[in-house]
Amino acid sequence: MAQALDCAMSVEGSGPPLILVHGIGAARNTWAKLMPVLTPHFTVVSYDLRGHGASPMPDGEFGLDELVADLERVRERSGFDQVHVAGHSLGGMIGPAYARLYPERVLSLGVLSTAAFRTEEDSTKVLGVVRAMEERGIPNILPTLTDRWFTDAFIAEHGDVVERRLKQVIGTDAGVFLNVFRIYATVEMSPWLHEVATPALVLTGENDGGCPPRLNEKIAAAMPNAELVILPEYKHSLLLEAGEIVAEHIKRFIHGL
Repeated sequence: MAQALDCAMSVEGSGPPLILVHGIGAARNTWAKLMPVLTPHFTVVSYDLRGHGASPMPDGEFGLDELVADLERVRERSGFDQVHVAGHSLGGMIGPAYARLYPERVLSLGVLSTAAFRTEEDSTKVLGVVRAMEERGIPNILPTLTDRWFTDAFIAEHGDVVERRLKQVIGTDAGVFLNVFRIYATVEMSPWLHEVATPALVLTGENDGGCPPRLNEKIAAAMPNAELVILPEYKHSLLLEAGEIVAEHIKRFIHGL
């Protein structure tokens, strides 16, 4: 049985419960642009993954099972028996894995900017990023991440947001960052996604290199009850570039159930 940690969490808004799960080297503040849209309609529970933000550091290596256990602990502490769950990037893997283990707990899923059905070439690329970080250090790979995450226009117009995001990455414990990046790089949901019958919104950016539309089309096709949305032009950091748009899709999807 995976050992859960009590992660730092926040509860805002009113309405049906919605738990938000962030991605690699981020924290619950990554959802800030979505909150004005979501909190009038939902009780939004956001939390920092283990080793991120204000959450406790893990004791050694951990895997997806531990991250799922942490989410269940957050759900328990929130006091809600059933919840909507939306996750970005690595969070988009934690959510479906949680719904697979606890189908009776999950009312809907938001599967945002994540990957499954990777080809050998896809896997080689993402593992190459991990290896480069291990060999050259995380700060030296930041230009690669910046280009993968943000559109050129956003980088030009909102350099302060990009800079804060990169500082957040550097501020994350290197061991934890590499641990979660390895989870993201090696988890393959394709063998079991068809088991997740929870209604799911599958959403990604048109130009997300690591989580492209071609993979998300397969994710949506594999899940028995999924809707696919591709946001034109955007890359991976949808929450920072297009948070209001993503939030409107989440709201619309849940209200349409």
